[in-house]
Amino acid sequence: MSNPDTDQDQILIVEDEPKIARLVADYLQGSGFTSHHLDHGDAVLPWLEACRTRPELVLLDLMLPGTDGLTLCREIRQRWPAVAIIMLTARVEEVDRLLGLELGADDYICKPFSPREVVARTRAVLRRSRAASEPAATGSDLILDEEGWRALADGHDLGLTAVEFQLLKVMMHSPGRIFTREQLMDHMYRDHRIVSERTVDSHIKKLRRKIAETWPEREVIRSVYGVGYKYQPEE
Repeated sequence: MSNPDTDQDQILIVEDEPKIARLVADYLQGSGFTSHHLDHGDAVLPWLEACRTRPELVLLDLMLPGTDGLTLCREIRQRWPAVAIIMLTARVEEVDRLLGLELGADDYICKPFSPREVVARTRAVLRRSRAASEPAATGSDLILDEEGWRALADGHDLGLTAVEFQLLKVMMHSPGRIFTREQLMDHMYRDHRIVSERTVDSHIKKLRRKIAETWPEREVIRSVYGVGYKYQPEE
């Protein structure tokens, strides 16, 4: 296993078929990435926990020994929202594809695939992920200080609670994506406590009010009737 703590772009390959893993790793290396390989689902979360610098993206097989890919997708998305996920699978049924994306996957590639396609998809997902997380150069934007658990609007600290910060971070990492209340609850409370959907609405209301104190004429958290909420920065 490679040392996960490097300064290069890192990709974690979670695949139990050695030939596929080697082929993808070779193409990623040839394209300027550093890859790490795990072949058992039970090893993934401990490996990520141990990383001082986590990989930018996980190529995640659906059918794995031990913990399956869908469960891992859910756990990775809840614990590390900034880590991008592309799911790899031989199961082409639409329900599997939709379920993977519902659990937080950024993209989905069906086997057999071209390794060049994997590299191209990896680059595309990373471009979207970085564009969503990089602050605007103008300084007139909403910026997350993830280490300090702060959100800054035009340089002003919004004074968010931990739950409010987590909600905002999840939505900002996927601008335009609609999150259901249930999905947001999973990110708010990782112990899976039972709360009502009105709890989400209450936290969103407080979060909007704090943003409005700095930006009274801008609405960046928008309701989608009958579904949930999304972060939609103004054009």
